[in-house]
This record gives sequence, structure tokens and C-alpha cells, in this order.
Amino acid sequence: MEQQNKLKGEGRLTPLLALATLIAAFGSSFQYGYNVAAINSPAQLMKEFYNETHYDRTSDYLSDFSLTLLWSLSVSMFPFGGFIGSLMVGFLVNQLGRKGTLLLNNVFSIVPAILMGSSEAARSFEMIILSRLLVGICAGLSSNVVPMYLGELAPKNLRGALGVVPQLFITVGILVAQIFGLRNVLATKEGWPILLGVTGIPAGLQLLVLPFCPESPRYLLVQKKDPEAARKALKRLRGWDSVDAEMEEIQQEAEAEKAAGFISVVKLFKMRSLRWQLISIIVLMGGQQLSGVNAIYYYADQIYRSAGVGENDVQYVTAGTGAVNVVITMVAVFVVELLGRRVLLLLGFSVCFSACCVLTAALVLQNTVTWMPYLSITCVILYVVGHALGPSPIPSLLITEIFLQSSRSSAFMVGGSVHWLSNFAVGLLFPFIQEGLEAYSFIIFAVICLLTTIYISLVVPETKGKTFMEINQSFAKMNKVSEVHPEKEELKELPPPILER
Repeated sequence: MEQQNKLKGEGRLTPLLALATLIAAFGSSFQYGYNVAAINSPAQLMKEFYNETHYDRTSDYLSDFSLTLLWSLSVSMFPFGGFIGSLMVGFLVNQLGRKGTLLLNNVFSIVPAILMGSSEAARSFEMIILSRLLVGICAGLSSNVVPMYLGELAPKNLRGALGVVPQLFITVGILVAQIFGLRNVLATKEGWPILLGVTGIPAGLQLLVLPFCPESPRYLLVQKKDPEAARKALKRLRGWDSVDAEMEEIQQEAEAEKAAGFISVVKLFKMRSLRWQLISIIVLMGGQQLSGVNAIYYYADQIYRSAGVGENDVQYVTAGTGAVNVVITMVAVFVVELLGRRVLLLLGFSVCFSACCVLTAALVLQNTVTWMPYLSITCVILYVVGHALGPSPIPSLLITEIFLQSSRSSAFMVGGSVHWLSNFAVGLLFPFIQEGLEAYSFIIFAVICLLTTIYISLVVPETKGKTFMEINQSFAKMNKVSEVHPEKEELKELPPPILER
């Protein structure tokens, strides 16, 4: 069986590959999810701290506007930092490598963990705001570098499953933050600095373990021009010495890209051969964040209360929703190689579209029909299930798969920027949309889900079980070029992308 796998170019989940996957995802992706949710539960306690600190300094309390502004800064610095982190990806992964960037990224976790943990003792809310910016940079880097690193480590038959693992750890981080943030755990006057400071623990563990894991073989061969180091890394990862077939496939990629060299973000937007790949990533990353996932969580507590859930019990129901998110993402890890990326994306966005439509009707009628609030809760859970199946985990995986080595880092910069700017826009605008449209605000998200679903069905191909070169050849036909690069001659009389399947 092992010999057959070698001949097919397929690999197995070796202990080293599993360790690299777990430590990269736990040390980085977990922190992203944790910091998304950690600030929600102690919000009122932190606002009181801001007010008390200002009073100690000036003998005067903050005005409502000033307090709201400081809190908005505390919340919004995280996605803004994520945007900055995304802009740093290209330079760092090309200079330091994938593993080197992840190791450096721990600085942006450990330093803010110390600052947030000691902010109450130092009587400084400025430390919290600065820390949210730094930990946002950490999240921006990790959300792009971890999928890239794991996608390049994994054999093609495991690339989908390992590519979903970072999203799994993001959901685990959210759930852990929700549990730690319960009012009888760390969401207390004395406990909230500890709640915020816990984020440094995974970073410390990654600093200890990740140096023993290999660098990306593709980075070593294509960018560092070190075939011996690449071969050695592949042998360690695959657990056998016969890696000639995979080395040859990486070498073919290197030869194909030799003429293009490094592709910057500016060049990426100009290249005809990457047109549909780039459009697809922008649509998928935008659809992921603009489809209403943050709004659903924002609205969830109100929906639970309207269904009769007690004020003190809402926190437990919210944590239960987080647990559903973890379970479904875990399911996605196991089915992504069975059903494929395209099916999960179509299924996920379709479920989100349906949930938004029904939720709109349920919210409009919740005061006239007694059982409507329970339908609203069902819609929230169904939305979470749909998003966890496809829209959450698959777009980052696809960036790794549909771009080759020379353009991958720039593609992640674009995808990450769209992700974080969309996240920031929803967080900034949704309260105003909700105030103006009330229950009908979810119609906007339903339309976005529908349009994204249509785009996927018409343009995005299946990438399951294909090499990076095979995937790019399919896009070359869509882009009407003969090879991966626009320097080559155009294909004659190609059918439009919709007919390629």
C-alpha cells in the first residue's frame, strides 16, 4: 500500500506532518479566534476600568461620547491590525520563509499578552488599545501564513483536510474565549486581565516546538534554490526516501515560473494569466465576511432573549453556538477531500442564504406569532452550520491551491486585505444598517450569499486531488492563455469559463 501511495504521489499523515499542522494552527490560528471573542464578555467591566482610570487621572469621569470612542478604538484596532498584518505577509514569507514568519509572529502575541495582562495593574487603558493593534497584526499574519504553510507541507490527497485545520482552531479559540469569558470563570473584576493575557500561552508553546518542524519544501526549492534542503524536508514529512515524483512536480512549477520571477501585488493585478484566480479570491474573501457572519453573532444574543432565554443563560447558549461551530468545522476537515471544495462552498453559501431569508421573516413576525423566536434560533444555528462547512474554511485553502509559488504570497496579501477590510466594514456599518433596516438588514446578507453562490457555480473549478500545476492549467484556459503566464501566446477560440466544466 505504501509503495502504491508513492507511485501515485499520495502521502499519509506522518507524526511530523501532524505535529507541524497542530503546532502551527494552535500557536497562531487559535489566537486569532481567541482574540475575536475574548473582549466581548468583559466589555462592561473594561468600560468601568476605562472610566475609573480616567477619574484617577483627572478627577472627572469620561463623557458617554469619549467612553464610546475609546471602546470603539479597542474593538476596531483588532481588524485594523489584521489589515496591517496582511500587508506584511508578502515581504516576510519571502524573506524569512513560512516557518520563520510564524516564529516572528509570536512577538505580536506575547508582547500584547503581557501588556493586556498588566494593564489593570498599570492603570492604563492605552496599553489595551495598543495591544489590540499588535494582536490584530498577529491575527492578520497567521490567517494568511498558516494556510500557506500547511498547504505547501501537505501531499495533494491531504491538502484539503490540513487546509481546513486552521479554521478549526479559530473556532476552538472562539469557544475557549467564550468559556473563559463566562461570568463565573474569568469575566470578573479581577479576572478580565487574565482572560486577555491568556493569548500568550499558545505563542510560547509554538516558539518551543515549531523550530523542530521543517520549512516548506516548495519555498526551499522554488525561492531559496536549495534542492537538497527541499528533498530532506520532504523525506522527513512523507516518512519515506522516495520523493522523486514530488520533487519533479515542484521543479516543474519552478521552471514554469522562472520567466515571471516574483509577482508583486501590482503585477498580480496586471497579469491576464491570473485574472480569474484573482477575481475569485476577492469574491470569496469578500463573500466570506460580507455574508453576515459577524452580524449573526452580533444579533444572536437579542434573538436568544426574545425567545425567552434568561439574561444569565444567554452566555451559555452563545457558548453552545460556538461549540456547534467547532463540531461542524471538524466535520469539514473530514469531508473536504470526499466532497470537494466547490461542493462545500456551494452548500455553505446556499444554507447561509436560506437562513438569512427565513431569519428576516422570523424577525419581522416574532411579535405576532408565538413560535417565531424559536424559528429565529434555528436560523442562527443553521447559518453557523452553513458558514462553518464552506465559507469560513475553504477560501484561504483555495488561495494556496489556485496560485503558484511566485504569486502565492501576493495573493494572500490581497485576500487577507479584502478579508480584514470587509470585517472592519461590517463591524463599523452593521449597527447603523440594523438601526435603519432593523429585521430587514439580513436581506442584504442574503443577496451577497446568493451572488457569491452564483459566481462559484459559474467560475470556481474543483481543485480536489489536483497538483498546483494542473489547477493552474485549468485557469489558463479560462484566462485564454496557453500557459500559466501572460508572456505566452493566447489560445484560439476558447469557450468562456462557464463552459469549462
